[in-house]
Amino acid sequence: MTDAPSPPDKDARMWATICHLAALAGYAIPFGHVIGPLVVWLIKKDHYPLVMDQGREALNFQITVTLAVLVALLLTFICIGIPLLIAIGVADLVFIILAALQANKGVAYRYPLCLRLIK
Repeated sequence: MTDAPSPPDKDARMWATICHLAALAGYAIPFGHVIGPLVVWLIKKDHYPLVMDQGREALNFQITVTLAVLVALLLTFICIGIPLLIAIGVADLVFIILAALQANKGVAYRYPLCLRLIK
């Protein structure tokens, strides 16, 4: 019989959750949505496999959000961009919360429509 992998410990789950929630810094600090998860990931990625995975996932999603915001900003000239910016902001907030809740349970969350640029 093989041993099932043990679930992540409390510290790993906490840091994985913080990786996702650090993106909320973007609502107060320019580019904080990328810098927050990046800092947590760089500091804790070698300590916990869950943080390595979820930090990378959070970074990839926030880079995807940044690219989507840039496209929406260009589309403001034809009046489509403003509703898109609002939708991107709401979707970002909702997905950050969902990811943080799953990471807190020790589940590796995958963001939908995410470009996985950092491997």
